Amino acid sequence: MLYLALILFVFALFFFRKSSVQRKEAGLPGGRIIYTDTHGWGKVEKPLFYPALNLTGKPDYLIQQNDRIIPVEVKSGRAPEAPYDSHIYQLAAYCLLVEKTYDMRPPYGIIHYENRDFAIDYTPELENSLTDLLVEMKRDEHKKEVHRSHEQAGRCAKCGYRNTCDQTLA
Repeated sequence: MLYLALILFVFALFFFRKSSVQRKEAGLPGGRIIYTDTHGWGKVEKPLFYPALNLTGKPDYLIQQNDRIIPVEVKSGRAPEAPYDSHIYQLAAYCLLVEKTYDMRPPYGIIHYENRDFAIDYTPELENSLTDLLVEMKRDEHKKEVHRSHEQAGRCAKCGYRNTCDQTLA
C-alpha cells in the first residue's frame, strides 16, 4: 500500500511539473484557465461576441485570477522590439469582449511571443482608440475602393492578395 501511494505521488509530481512547463511555454500567468482557443488544452470554445459593435473574437486563453480575467494572445515567432499595433489592437478587442461578456474589465492583457511577453494595459485611451478603429473599419466596409496599408513591406510580400493587388510594393 505504501508503494502504491509513493508511485501515485511520483506521478502527481511528474504531471504537475509537466503542466507547469506547458503553462510557462504558453506564456500563461498564474490562475485558472477558463477559456482556450487551442486544441492542445481541450475543446475549442465558442467565440466571444459583442453585438453593439458586431465584434467577434476567440482569444487564445482567458485566465481568471480572483476577480479579474486576463486575455492572453500567443504569437508564433520571436518578439519584435515592441508589439505590433495590430497585435495590440487584437488584444484590446479581446479585453473589450471580456468586459462585455463577463462584466469584468481586464486591467491588462498579455501578448506572448516565443522569447518574450508584453503586458499591455487596457486603458480608456486604448479602448477609445480601438473603438475609433472599429468605426473606421466599418465605414470603409461600404466604400468601393479602400487603399491598403503598406507600412511593412514584408507583410505585403507575404500577402495572399499580392498577385491580384494593384497596390503591391513588390
